[in-house]
Amino acid sequence: MTERRLSEIERTGPALRVLVTGASGLLGGTLVGHLVGRGHGVLAMLGRKPAPPGWAGMAEAWSGSSPAPGRVATLSADLRQDELGLGAAALHAIASGVDLIIHCAAVTGFGLPPAAYRQVNVEGTARILALAEGAGPAPVPLLQVSTAYVCGERSGPIPEAPPAPGTRFANGYEASKAEAERLVAAARGRGLPTAVARPSIVVGAWADGAIARFDNLYGVIRLVTEGRIRSIPADPAATLDLVPIDHVVQGLADIAERMERAAGRIFHLVSGVPVPVARLRELALSYPQFHAPRFVPAGDFEPAALDEEEAWWHGRVTDPYASYFLRDPRFIDAHLRALSGRACPPVDWAYLRRMIDRCIAEGFLRGTEEVQRTSG
Repeated sequence: MTERRLSEIERTGPALRVLVTGASGLLGGTLVGHLVGRGHGVLAMLGRKPAPPGWAGMAEAWSGSSPAPGRVATLSADLRQDELGLGAAALHAIASGVDLIIHCAAVTGFGLPPAAYRQVNVEGTARILALAEGAGPAPVPLLQVSTAYVCGERSGPIPEAPPAPGTRFANGYEASKAEAERLVAAARGRGLPTAVARPSIVVGAWADGAIARFDNLYGVIRLVTEGRIRSIPADPAATLDLVPIDHVVQGLADIAERMERAAGRIFHLVSGVPVPVARLRELALSYPQFHAPRFVPAGDFEPAALDEEEAWWHGRVTDPYASYFLRDPRFIDAHLRALSGRACPPVDWAYLRRMIDRCIAEGFLRGTEEVQRTSG
């Protein structure tokens, strides 16, 4: 099949009725909008955050019936509670009214207490699997959204396969997502149709860098470009696989629309061409108002030599990301190409500039005008 990118691939098959968990999150919220744009009906399961403003005019509170094509029905649930805090009758109505569950809900921050990952990422997944397996008249196929970094601290080629035995994880988030994948595999062994999608590091849309929230890696970028973090322990060969969010959501939609063929497989939703960390320094240097990080070999990095402010920021923000600057995983992404022909557009210099320019335009990163005002 000829490789195609982004919106070139049209919807396959009839409109689906899809339950999306984590619909108030960055990825889940963007996915809901894309599925509706492709004509699917979405039951959006929200957590503690409200529905995104962009849903105005197409969303309404769930009434107990199936979501209509091209519309969003919203309901609130809590993955940490038995029966999601909804009760058996509501779960039966949900499972009876959808064709597919896409489980996006997760806590994604690094450095959180172990209980936070277990309650949401592991036990929450078990509750969604129980909904898929037994709440309705028939099992509901499930697409689990995981992370490509369940590979742990490995470098080199990473196959679209279960994590290798003995994998060392860099943080509790990676470990919890790997454990959730094992629960999904066990459910598949019991007869539930499942697939697993693994995005890498999700960043702004390919065409213009747009993104609903500047989370996770963006926080590190901001601290580095402001000069609050000036040195980072890194391996010269290390890379980051940055993937545009629109490639991820469109890949998820491809899988959802082809779930019968996708079931039983793992899909890497990645760039396929990771960015060397040295390239990120060059990117910062290309903006006159930014500080550029100094990458130091891990063995030469001396935390004791940092001043008090930088040491505080390292401990709070950078340290949980430290291993990402020390490894070079190369994610194989053959399964999505085979399923729908979709390939990620190039994450090249021009795209990286668009991503940063969007941050400046939105006021997240400072522009040259701000530097001129403060230095005059």
